[in-house]
Formats: sequence, structure tokens, C-alpha cells
Amino acid sequence: MYFQTIACLVGGLFVGGAVGILLRKRLVEAYQANIDSQSKQIIETAISQAEQIKKESLLKAKEEAYKEKQLAHEEIRREKADLKEELQRLDKKKSQLKEEWSALDKRQRDQDRRASTLKKEEEELVGKNKEVELLIGKQRYKLENISGMSQDEAKKMLMESLESEARMDAAKRLVRIENEMKMQADRKGKQILALAISRYAGDYVADKTVSMVPLPNDEMKGRIIGREGRNIRAIEAATGIDIIIDDTPEAVILSGFNPVRREITRLALLQLINDGRIHPARIEEVVEKVTNDLDVVMREAGEQATFDVGCHGVHLELINILGRLKYRTSYGQNVLQHSLEVAFLCGVMAAELGIDVKMAKRAGLFHDIGKAVDHEVEGSHAIIGRDLARKYGEPEEVVYAIGAHHEDEPPRSVLDVLVQSADALSGARPGARKEMLQSYVERLEDLEAIACGFDGVEKSYAIQAGRDLRIIVDAQKVKDGEAVILSRDIAKSIEEQLTYPGQIRVTVIRETRAVQYAK
Repeated sequence: MYFQTIACLVGGLFVGGAVGILLRKRLVEAYQANIDSQSKQIIETAISQAEQIKKESLLKAKEEAYKEKQLAHEEIRREKADLKEELQRLDKKKSQLKEEWSALDKRQRDQDRRASTLKKEEEELVGKNKEVELLIGKQRYKLENISGMSQDEAKKMLMESLESEARMDAAKRLVRIENEMKMQADRKGKQILALAISRYAGDYVADKTVSMVPLPNDEMKGRIIGREGRNIRAIEAATGIDIIIDDTPEAVILSGFNPVRREITRLALLQLINDGRIHPARIEEVVEKVTNDLDVVMREAGEQATFDVGCHGVHLELINILGRLKYRTSYGQNVLQHSLEVAFLCGVMAAELGIDVKMAKRAGLFHDIGKAVDHEVEGSHAIIGRDLARKYGEPEEVVYAIGAHHEDEPPRSVLDVLVQSADALSGARPGARKEMLQSYVERLEDLEAIACGFDGVEKSYAIQAGRDLRIIVDAQKVKDGEAVILSRDIAKSIEEQLTYPGQIRVTVIRETRAVQYAK
């Protein structure tokens, strides 16, 4: 029984194991089938997605290809339009060339016809010349017999007569041509000057050799003077400017020939008055500060001037020197403003004459640069300015124009004459310059004295504010031809002996009077 039970158990185990194996096998097969089914589904899904991506890529590629095609068509259309316009221009140019060629062909035919006509006329003239030579030979033979003179003697007399007549005709023609050229040059010059004046309107502010500083009250005068005058002496020693304290209410006067120092003194005094602390140490400190500030102001003024004129590449030191002209005057005219005005006038006239406008403006701006240091350097401001410009690398045309603008050197180019003209135009216009009454009267007296010093001059009158000198000469001593030479000599003498703004016209008047008495 026991063994049967064990046998049944063993048999059951074998059967259970076999069933388990079969079940496991079926589970494995079902799992494998499921895996195959999922793999197949995944593959199909991947294939479907790949197809979708492929379709989308093709569609996108087609869209991009279409856009590229549209862009290419648009570019081709524009190029075709440009080519069409170019073709139209070429056709128009071709028609113009055809017309010009036709005109040239017609002109050539006319010239050929004229040449043929001239050749015939020349042949006729040759024949007539031969006939004339024969007639002249016959007449010469008869004249020799009648006059008793040989051919050489008659030829000599005839040549002398013809030479005299030719000289007279040439002289008359030269006078006529010279007068016409003077009229044309005068007319053209007036047009250019009028255009330059009309296109430039400069501001004008007159400065003097003294400056006035307002005071809050008269008690401030005592503080400026200081104990035993130490404050006023400290200011004068630091600035080099005389301070005049008189009965003028609530004001002191600064006197000095150097406008830069005078401006430094004025600004320093204003700061000291506002600050209230006035003593020698403070004075020196304020003067030094104002001097530095004024250097900056002058440099900025020079930079602004070069910017306004359009000058580039100017040396920094030359800009600083140019800025000093802001506080420099000549006959009451501000020199920096005058330099700007001359630069603009040069530019306008250079544009009319067709020369370099920028070079003309540059020469006009720096023409009076020597006046910034003429208190420190000996010599004419034109020569000083020329040396400064050459030292700081300005072009040679500008350098020479600066030196020649007052004829310290002879003008040798149109630019030199332009700078002279613009300088005279800026200084000679009404109201541009002022001068003291005493120096004005002395200049007029010197003008008349120079003219009366020449032989044959009876009277001389300086009129038109000294810009016109009328001279009356003795008709017995000075002939018509000598009057021209006399006017040139007097003008040259005035240029050498006097200094004056603008120009002076010298007019010599020769009058012949015939007087008889009826008895």
C-alpha cells in the first residue's frame, strides 16, 4: 500500500511535470507570438511613420523648391527689366550717336565743299597775283624813272613809313584792348565780390583797449586796493594789466594792450568780488585758475573755428594759437571773427573761379595767425604767420598765401590774390573797423604830405575817410603820360611808408586852362 501510494505520487509528479512543461511551452509560445505580433506592429508603425515623414519631407522640399523657383523667377524678372532699361538707354544713345554722326558727316561734306571752293579761289588769287606782280614791275620801272630813286631807296622809305603807321596802329589797338580787358576784369571782379558779400553776412563786435568791471558797491574799491595797496599791486603783478580806480561809480577800469591778459584780469576780479576773499595769496590762486580756464576756452574757440571752416588735420598747437585771436583786435575788429569772414569769402570766390575751395578757406582762416604772437615776436605779422604755418606742417600754398597777403612777398598764384582781396574786403567794408580820431587825422595828414612831396604836385586832398587821395598837378610840369607814372609812384610810396586798413585809391588830376581877355 505504501509503495502504491509512493508510486501514485511519483506518477503524479511525472504527470504534473509533463503538464507543467506543456503549459510552460504554451506560455512561451504565446509570449513569443505576442512579441512577434508587437514587433510586427512596431515595424508597421515605424514604416507608416517613415512614410509620413517622407511625405512631409517631400512636401517641404517641394515648397522650398517652389519658393526658390519664385525667387529665381523674380530675380530673372528684375534682371530682364534692368536689361530692358539698359537696352532702351543704349538704343537712345545709339540714336544720339547716329544723329551726331550725321551732323559730323554733314559738317565734313561742308568742309570738303569749302576746301574745294577755297582751292579754286586760291588758284584764282595765284593768277591775279602774277598779273599784279607784272603790273607792279611796270609801275616800279616807271616810278624809278619819274622819281629818280632806286628800288632799294624807295623800299626803305616805304618800310619806314609803314613801320611808323604800324607802330601807331599797334599803340592804339593796345590801348583799346587794355581798356576792354580792364573793363571786363573790373566787371567780373565786381560780380565775384558782390556775390561773395551777398552770400556771407558776418557778425561784428568791436572791442577796445580797456575793459570795465562792475562792482556791487563803492566799498569794494577799498577792498580791491587793500591795505597800503597790496591787493591792487598783487593783481597788477600777476596779470600785467593796469587797474584804474577813479570816481566812476561802482566800477573799475582795466587798461592794457594785451586783450588776453585784460580778459584774465576781468574774470579774476569778478570771481574775487563774488567770493569776497581778496588777498594776495587768493589773487594768485584765482589768476592761475582763470588762466587755465581761459586756455581751454581759447582752444575750444580754435577747434570751433577749424570745424566751421572745414579744415582737417590742423596741428594742435596751431589750433591753440588760432584760439588766442578770440581776444585779439585790429582797429576794433575781432581778429578771429575777421579770419572766419576772410575764410568764407575766399571759399565763395574760389568756387566762382574754379580753384580748390578747401585750400582757399584754409589760407583765409590762418592768414592773420601771426597776430596772435606779434607782441612776443619781432617782425610783420604776415611773415610771423608764414613761419608758424610752415613750422606746424601747413601746405606750401597756404604758407605762401599767408606771407603774401600784405605783399611782404610778391603774389605768385590766384590763391595769394584771393586772400589779399578777401582780407581787404573784410576790413574795408563800412563799420568793420574803427580807429582813434587822432590816429585817423594823422593818417590823412601823412597821406597829403606824401603826395605833396612829389615834384609837380600843387595840392592834394584825402577824401572818403582816407580811402581816396585826389592830387592836382601843374599842367606845365606834368604831362599826360607822366600823370600815370606819378600816380603809381605815389601809391608805391604810400604802401612803403604807411599802415592802413583796406586800400587807398590815388587819382592824379591834370587840368589845362586857356585864358584870354577881350579888350
